[in-house]
Amino acid sequence: MITGEIKNRIDNIWDTFWTGGISTSITILEQMTYLFFMKMLDDAQVKKEAAANMLGGTVKDPVFKAGFWHNPDTDRDVPYSNLRWSTFVNFEAEKMHQTISKDAFVFIKTLNTGKESAYSRFMENATFSILNPRTLVKIVEGVSNLDMNNRDTMGDVYEYVLGKMAASGNNGQFRTPRHIIRMMVELMEPTLKDTICDPAMGSAGFIVESAKYIAEHYKNELLKKEHAEHYKNSMLHGFDTDQTMLRIGAMNLMLHGVDNPDIEYKDSLSTDNTDTERYTLCLANPPFAGSLDNESVSKSILAITKTKKTELLFVALFTRMLTVGGRCASIVPDGVLFGNSTGHKSIRKELVDNQRLQAVISMPSGVFQPYSGVSTAILIFTKTNAGGTDKVWFYDMKADGYSLDQKRDEVKENDIPDVIARFKNLQGEEGRTRKEQSFLVPVDEIRANDYDLSINKYKEVERVKVEYENPEVILGRIESLEAQINAAMAELKKMM
Repeated sequence: MITGEIKNRIDNIWDTFWTGGISTSITILEQMTYLFFMKMLDDAQVKKEAAANMLGGTVKDPVFKAGFWHNPDTDRDVPYSNLRWSTFVNFEAEKMHQTISKDAFVFIKTLNTGKESAYSRFMENATFSILNPRTLVKIVEGVSNLDMNNRDTMGDVYEYVLGKMAASGNNGQFRTPRHIIRMMVELMEPTLKDTICDPAMGSAGFIVESAKYIAEHYKNELLKKEHAEHYKNSMLHGFDTDQTMLRIGAMNLMLHGVDNPDIEYKDSLSTDNTDTERYTLCLANPPFAGSLDNESVSKSILAITKTKKTELLFVALFTRMLTVGGRCASIVPDGVLFGNSTGHKSIRKELVDNQRLQAVISMPSGVFQPYSGVSTAILIFTKTNAGGTDKVWFYDMKADGYSLDQKRDEVKENDIPDVIARFKNLQGEEGRTRKEQSFLVPVDEIRANDYDLSINKYKEVERVKVEYENPEVILGRIESLEAQINAAMAELKKMM
């Protein structure tokens, strides 16, 4: 758990960026990841060197070698020792800025071998934006107090920084609330046998939370080499079309102990993505902010639903990417549940008739405040390619533990524990009535309602009969009040 002291350090670093003229939250986070990576590389080698010295050996394949590194940008040789955090942290302001911006930054951009390069893969268009040497010194001093070898703490630190980016109101759309991600992961219960993908990964929240769930629930099994190899190298996958978010996501995963994540620059809906029946679990909050040109969309996706709407295309993509028996939990805008277009109806029909739709969890509209008041839901289904939908579980989530206004303060009301408990015991939902917060709906009723999946279509609203007084009694009361008013008026006139 991140302590108040570390929070204060991060807050001070953040404020230093602001006072140094960098006020865009995504830029602040991006620049912080560069410095985090530089320190991570050195901290890791310092740890290896200490172990090697104790055992009387040498570090195998060090990142920072003996001798000189040739800087391709400046065409000059630089001592490897100068590229190390533990060295340049002691330089005076101008020399430190020169070393970091001109040498160390170019070094991490061109680091191409080993698991340390997982982050560097997405550095092609990266730029160093801290232009003031004194500002850089203060930021470096702040980062120097963080132990990059303590992955548990650094994972919490990075999530706190991501939270600050979201809270600032800039680029918050990249971050699904952490507690909603955690709820979805707990609903799906990933295992060591899973191969997990988020084809719209952003800052990699779903992948990170899945990794944390596996690490927590399979701690002993991860001691076995085959499980550890799968966990580190082949379990977790993600795509994005934004290099900045790929860098941020890669850093997020590395700080949570996933050193070699399979994440890549890819337009998930295009012909570039050929993944078919590859993953056993998809978790995502795909973009639903507009339409696409049909010519750029993979024909295999359009065969499932012919539409330009990204929210429908991604649901179709999940059905293609999953293996038979694979599961999916995805956030969708409410329109997916009841839209009348051919595309809307065809994707709902696909889930109900060709796959096994299990749950529709309607979330309150304030979940994505302060960036958006859009109403959303979570769709949960299993790929079967042979149908199997029997009864669909609906849940009307009214509270998520935070106020549903712009402030999003913590509150006592929270349906999330109830959502998880009830989903894991759907047999116990059989006796629930349509007047309650959750209930099951037979698939034939859904078909009869043109595959409408909005909870209000099936929820029974209990109306309380209001008994009004007899009109004659009310009229008598009015006449009595009128007489009292007239008497008071008459008394007032006598006094005048």
